[in-house]
Parts: sequence; structure tokens; C-alpha cells
Amino acid sequence: MAETRHIQLPIVAQGAKGENGSATNRVMTELGFGKHKRWICIFFCTIFLLCGQSVALLLGRLYFDKGGKSKWLATLVQFAGFPVLIPFYCISWPKLLTADSSGIASKQPSVLKLGLVYVTFGLILAGNGFLNSVGMQYLPVSTVTLISASQLAFNAFFSYFLNSQKFTPFIINSLVLLTISSVLLVFHDDSSRLAGVSRGEYAAGFICTILGTAGAGLLFALQQLALGKLLLKGQKSKVVFDLVIGQTLTASIVILVGLFASGEWKWFNGEMEEYGLGKFSYIMVLLWNAICWMVFTIGAVGLVLEVSALFCNAISTLGLPIVPIIAVFVFNDNMDGIKVISMVLAIWGFMSYVYQQYLDDYKPQIEKNSKTSEGCSST
Repeated sequence: MAETRHIQLPIVAQGAKGENGSATNRVMTELGFGKHKRWICIFFCTIFLLCGQSVALLLGRLYFDKGGKSKWLATLVQFAGFPVLIPFYCISWPKLLTADSSGIASKQPSVLKLGLVYVTFGLILAGNGFLNSVGMQYLPVSTVTLISASQLAFNAFFSYFLNSQKFTPFIINSLVLLTISSVLLVFHDDSSRLAGVSRGEYAAGFICTILGTAGAGLLFALQQLALGKLLLKGQKSKVVFDLVIGQTLTASIVILVGLFASGEWKWFNGEMEEYGLGKFSYIMVLLWNAICWMVFTIGAVGLVLEVSALFCNAISTLGLPIVPIIAVFVFNDNMDGIKVISMVLAIWGFMSYVYQQYLDDYKPQIEKNSKTSEGCSST
């Protein structure tokens, strides 16, 4: 029987060419290649998210630390990097259109529905970006990143109602620990305030960062809902690029309107002249900040698509300890006792969530293998 199975697999694979590769895909899945491909995709999306998030946050702090003053410009660079994707998107469009297709025809959502999704997500994205820019201007980067740990709790709350997210003891433990790690910063010593930042500005930065974090949690939950029920029609790669470009284009337009309406665009020449690292560094900081935020966005949307919004937020939380540690050396941020405790709780909460993912992935397989073994022994 074993020899027969080895003979049949190549025959099925050859016959699949005439059926749009559907039989081949089934064989590859049975052999485990489909699962490996998925985890490779998850791995690269995770790298994009962690690297993009860490470098973008540090560059955002560097912009303000060396003389940048425009909150609207700092927000714009979070979304304005989408043009770097357009050449790749245009060149690879035919491949993206068919790379993930299962060969099954499906009715695509209307242009009106897609436009409504992109505009809605873009507006939320623009609001979150502006709130985060206010927080980045008035708070140390280490404080901003630690507050961001609460995003997982916000996302879990919204995912429960929008995506029927299931909660286990380990996930609840993760949410509680991550929430406490952020609440601890409310009692943080005022000595950690940036030079020239008043108590009122510090409070405003803290509140804006919390609101921006809550908005990000809502956005990820809405993305999962839209990807599952409206956008995902068998073309995953294309959907990721469409969503990233659509929402960031909308957010960029909104922020540009705010930039010109506020009059901050008049500051650019003087700001560039007075920038502490020079004109060239000023441009490079903004340019690479925009690129890094786009890398982060691609990784985030990819993880929401491949796994879930809650998993994406958990991976984002994993990167939180990276930024405060680097900020101690780059920006001379204080790393006092409360921040250390907050960081430990954030890591602990993340590990609790990862363990639940481990149980979800491997426990059913172990039970299945156990039942199979019992069935074989009984026969």
C-alpha cells in the first residue's frame, strides 16, 4: 500500500496542470508544503513589522529631538511612503492577480464598497497618526512604546465584538498584564519629561497616545473583518497591496489638507535650516521614516490576513522592549524602575499569548495523532 501511495502522488500532480493547479495545491497541502509556505510568509511579515516599527519610532523621535516641530509633517511621513510600492505593484500586478487564486471564480466587491472601505480606514489611520505624533512630540520614545502595549487589550476588546474572538485563560492573562504595564506609566515620575515640555503638554501627549493606541486596535479589528468578509476573494497578495495603498493614499490626502490648513507648511524652510543634523539629514530622516512606516504597514496587514488582528498586535508588542533599550543609548531616555517593571510585564504578557498560539497550533494535531494511534492499535 505504501508503494501505491508513492506512485499515485506524482500522477495526481501531473493531472493538475489542466485544472488550474487545484489538485497540485491539495497535494502540496497534504505533504505539508502549504503550511510551511504560510509560516514563511508569517515570518517575513513579522520581520517587516518589527523592523519597520522600531526604526520608524526612533526616527520619529529623532525628528522632534533635533529641532522638528510640525506634527502634521510627522504624521504625513507615516503614510506618504506608499508611492514606493506603486512600481512594484504595477510590474507584479499580473502575478499578484493569480498567485493566490484557487481557480474558483468569485464575485468581487464593487468599486463603491472598496472605496468606502479604503476611505474609512484612511480616515481612522490619519486620526491615529496625528494623535501618535502629538504623543511623540511631548513624550520620551520609551514611554510612547510602552503605552502602545495597551493596543493589544483594545484590539482584543474590539475583536470580541467584531470578529467573535475567543478568549482563553492565557489570552486573558496576556491582556491583563499588558494593560497593567501601561497603567503603571500613569504614576511615572515627572523627571522623565523631555526638556521644555510642561506638565500639561506631557498629559496631553499621554492622552493622545492612549487614544491613538485605541484607534489602532479598532483599525486592526476592522481590517480583519473587511479582509474576511469583503476583500478576501482568493487573491491574498493583491488584496494586501490594494488595502495598503488605498488606505495610506486616503490618509495622506487628509493629512495634506490639515498641513496646509494649519499653515505649518510655511515652517519647512526655516525648520530645515535650523535642524540640528543639517539639511541632508533632515530629508533623510523624513524619507526613511516614511519608508519604514510603509514596511511596518505591509507586515501588519499581512499578519492580519494570514493569522488575525490579535496576533498582529501581539507581534507588535514583542517589539516594544527593543525601542526603549535603544532609546536609552540614542536619546538618553531614563530607564527607571517603573519602566523596567512595565517592560517585564509587557514581555510576560506577550509570552502568555504566544503560548496560547502554541496550544492552538499543536494540541489539535497531537490529539489527532493520538486518536490515529489508538485506532491503529485497536485494529
